[in-house]
Amino acid sequence: MFKINKHEWVKVKRSKIDKKGVFARKDVPKGTYMIEYVGRKITNKEADEISEQEIKDGDVYLFELNKKYTLDGNIKGNDAKYINHSCEPNAESLNEDGHIWIEAVKDIKKGEEITYDYCLTTDDYKDHPCRCGAKSCKKYITIPKKK
Repeated sequence: MFKINKHEWVKVKRSKIDKKGVFARKDVPKGTYMIEYVGRKITNKEADEISEQEIKDGDVYLFELNKKYTLDGNIKGNDAKYINHSCEPNAESLNEDGHIWIEAVKDIKKGEEITYDYCLTTDDYKDHPCRCGAKSCKKYITIPKKK
């Protein structure tokens, strides 16, 4: 059974970055763990198979936990999956003993969209344009794999 992500710090609503986003319900102090990214634990081999289809669909909800397992966040009740990428994020994801937490890296005002840098690498990075609107936008949500 999965823990449902109804949290005092955040709520899901329409976003300018993508269809849905996660927004601060109230002022969030830097260092606050706002929401846990939950899902089902799968092998990295299963994740590779899921990833190919999700990339085609445009929605990837996978978080690598370690060399063997990945968290598939594409489940009902995982509001954290709606957190959008930004090149100037106000949050980051942390892996603490197999739990993925979204932490504020600066003070966040009530109503502000919660974002983090996805830090993804792929060969087809140009197929993943960024819509964050930040002044320092890298133009893509992924970066090329190093050869």
